[in-house]
Amino acid sequence: MNDSTSHDISSARGLPAGGSHVPGDPGAPALAAFPRVRPRRLRQSPAVRRMVRETRIEPSQLILPLFVREDATEPVPISALPGQEQHTIDSLRRIAARAAEAGIGGVNLFGIPAHLDAVGSQADAADGIVQRGVRAMVEEVGDAIVIQTDLCLDEFTDHGHCGVLDAQGRVDNDATLERYGAMALAQAEAGSHMLAPSGMMDGQIGYLRDVLDANGHQDVMLLAYAAKYASGFYGPFREAVDSQLKGDRRTYQQDPANGREGVREAQLDIAEGADVVMVKPAASFLDVLYRVSQISPVPVWAYQVSGEYASIEAAAANGWLDRERVIDESVTGIFRAGAEALLTYWALEVADRLKHGSFGE
Repeated sequence: MNDSTSHDISSARGLPAGGSHVPGDPGAPALAAFPRVRPRRLRQSPAVRRMVRETRIEPSQLILPLFVREDATEPVPISALPGQEQHTIDSLRRIAARAAEAGIGGVNLFGIPAHLDAVGSQADAADGIVQRGVRAMVEEVGDAIVIQTDLCLDEFTDHGHCGVLDAQGRVDNDATLERYGAMALAQAEAGSHMLAPSGMMDGQIGYLRDVLDANGHQDVMLLAYAAKYASGFYGPFREAVDSQLKGDRRTYQQDPANGREGVREAQLDIAEGADVVMVKPAASFLDVLYRVSQISPVPVWAYQVSGEYASIEAAAANGWLDRERVIDESVTGIFRAGAEALLTYWALEVADRLKHGSFGE
């Protein structure tokens, strides 16, 4: 190796050029043998690591998904989602109060009605389970947290699809939008702060914005499920809402192979008036989350879905991984990829660890 090559390599490594010895000690090793730039200096203690941490998370950036069941007389454990329950109205009040006390940003409510039919008639009923749940939470916590409501027909239909079916058994996009409009008004009038249309119908954000504004609900926010993929990670959720799905949702949810399409869907929702856009699921689509975060003028959120939660809980229950460490790593990774808030079933647990300084340690 010639002197020029040695100089180039030393410079690239942050080392002094040449091989000068420590002053006053001719027998000491040449300085070039040691690095000048040592990234490990910034990892040497928990205090230093906390000080230079790039991704910082606050409890207010966490949103807790909740389920309320119409015919329940007591909370019903969800076996596929250990630690989660289908709530009664009374237990929903209590968990909303816990969420407010924990300082998390909000809750996202899903309803499980006692009656199902082809058009999901209970979805927009004034006394429907979601509307009753919203009113109960508003009475309990007011605006201490953001109360979000899922706006979709899948929990309310006897076929389990996210929309109205035509004579051929296909989801009718525009007929479904009309049902969504009725749901939006019912949820807004019950007191929901933010509606979360999750059905992936074309034009749903623009249509709902027009319906809300025309009926005096200009302040009700819209969370767009902008990039929602046809994922296998939704499995435990289907149990959580007692899904009756027949077939699949590939004609309206996105192909997991498509990243550019996810960005396009986000751009369309933003143009239609979305207040927030979201990527779902999170872990399998961090690339899409990052790309959307780079182009979006509105906040970008993500949903850590039921299968992500259940797989970590199952592995931890078998002793195959360090539960808290993996939860913290998975949550951090989603924020690092560009999420500004996260729907996660661990919201209360993560908020508690954040408050006590043990998150990520």
